[in-house]
Amino acid sequence: MKALRRMRQDWVLYAMLALPILYFVIFHVIPLYGMKLAFQDYRILGDHVWVGWKHFNVLFSSPAFASVMQNTIIISLMKIIFVFPIPIALSLLINEVRSSKYRKYVQSVVYLPHFLSWVVIAGIWISLLNPTEGGVNLIGNFFGLPSVDYMTSKDHIRWVFVVSEIWRSAGWDSIIYLAAIMKISPGLYEAAKIDGATRLQQMTFITLPHLYSTIVTVFILNLGFFMNAGFDQVFNFMNDSVISVVDILDTYVYRIGIGNGQFAYATAASLFKGVIGIVLILGTHFISKRISGKGVW
Repeated sequence: MKALRRMRQDWVLYAMLALPILYFVIFHVIPLYGMKLAFQDYRILGDHVWVGWKHFNVLFSSPAFASVMQNTIIISLMKIIFVFPIPIALSLLINEVRSSKYRKYVQSVVYLPHFLSWVVIAGIWISLLNPTEGGVNLIGNFFGLPSVDYMTSKDHIRWVFVVSEIWRSAGWDSIIYLAAIMKISPGLYEAAKIDGATRLQQMTFITLPHLYSTIVTVFILNLGFFMNAGFDQVFNFMNDSVISVVDILDTYVYRIGIGNGQFAYATAASLFKGVIGIVLILGTHFISKRISGKGVW
């Protein structure tokens, strides 16, 4: 009864939740029923034939799948190592800006790329990295460096993913940490100033410790998407010259499922990715709980 009474009092908040919940039910919960196709042979007409673990056996024995898994793990690890810390550092730097007008300006500038689609971003970066007319190579040439075709170089294309991901998402992701910083009591900083603490010491011993639980939660949730590696980004940046080092699990599923019509096989690969994601997020949560007492819940 108390729960119902609270729901009546906060009905506006629950009404706001209705559309997001409906979205997840339609696009994330109901499709789970179709995962049974991973254990069947797809038939356009008639009933699907149950084949058990057939598609998984083919999947795990495929050299192409092994290469795709390697690319997915490498790209995801690079993003975890080099992209994940940037929003934290950016939020700390923005918090140190004392002019409110300048801080709002900086926030607007770094948030803006998040609202661009990867199609637009790919066009910007392809032009920027053009070997003859791109800004990056023109600056390099000015300093005597040779031109590099970054988009077709297997040694550089993964780093292009990392840098473009930072450019697009760092500002927007920093909002979470800025919100956590806003909750820190100003009295802590005032006491630290009285004790003679510098700005760097305040950041190190007050701000960062208060961000710890937020960082852990975001990190665990990011691990749940570890196997994604960024389909939209890879799909728009990928070309035949670099496909061997950037073809990830999602682009592989898209190609064999939508492109080749192997729906059951593609479903098996997608189901495998989902299971790995669940294992990673649960494993990291319980390890974090055991070590620090903090997790997602």
